[in-house]
Amino acid sequence: MAKSTSKKKSAETGTETISRNPTQLAIYLVKEYGPLVVLVLFVNVFFVQAYSVPTGSMEKTIYIGDYFFVSKLTYGPRLPFIDYRLPGLKDPKAGDIVVFVQPRTEENYIKRCVAAAGDTLEIRNRDLYLNGEIIPLPPNGQFIGELRPQGFSDEGIFPKYTSWNKDFYGPIRIPKKGDRITLTPENYSLYNWLIEYDGHTTKFNGGNILIDGQPRFEYTVEQDYYFMVGDNRDNSLDSRYWGFVPASHIAGSPLFIYWSWNPDISILTSPVEKLASVRWRRLGKFLE
Repeated sequence: MAKSTSKKKSAETGTETISRNPTQLAIYLVKEYGPLVVLVLFVNVFFVQAYSVPTGSMEKTIYIGDYFFVSKLTYGPRLPFIDYRLPGLKDPKAGDIVVFVQPRTEENYIKRCVAAAGDTLEIRNRDLYLNGEIIPLPPNGQFIGELRPQGFSDEGIFPKYTSWNKDFYGPIRIPKKGDRITLTPENYSLYNWLIEYDGHTTKFNGGNILIDGQPRFEYTVEQDYYFMVGDNRDNSLDSRYWGFVPASHIAGSPLFIYWSWNPDISILTSPVEKLASVRWRRLGKFLE
């Protein structure tokens, strides 16, 4: 005779128990906790998501071991499984700290936007110029390495085949939706990634630039782009090395730090030392 799969009252405690039938147990869990899971996913997709920092590229603004909430509403949440973004409260602008998906690696990054679509950026002797005006280093920004001389190119600099480096860079115009770009063999390395981020295929073949298999001499940019740089200028793999960030990859803006401790200490081997490493003064700190 099969066991009953319904809820029962315990004779001794009077509390409800659940039979061990897997199907009935699954139905029970969905009924009891399904709405909560849906609510958490809804908030995570459309409103707020928790993030942490894996690198020191934003020190001393954000430390490794900082955990913070990110607002999806600021720049508009992206709908899952479809390529569509809902309207946000604003567009990213120079000076904003932005969480985004690095377009080449598809990893979550956090940097400071130093130039928005349509801006012209140049770095001279470490000083950053935006549209011809010098922009001060952020309050917690820093340089920890040696100054690279002008004309001495950095390995992996974007775009290829320039004499630019981290301290002498540009000038470069950040592409804006609607810009019409004349394509040449000389600027192919500057724009080929951008064209692919817009959803096309590119190829340089025999001196011709092919877009979706067809020769093209001009291209109209289909979305806005941004230039991101870390506050820790000498220890940041950023747009100076891999290029523009498309609007489609913007994730949100950081709100405040809800937890922070030393990530190098293991809570399993040194729980007391780990708890002692909590950075209490950083908790609740708003990021700007």
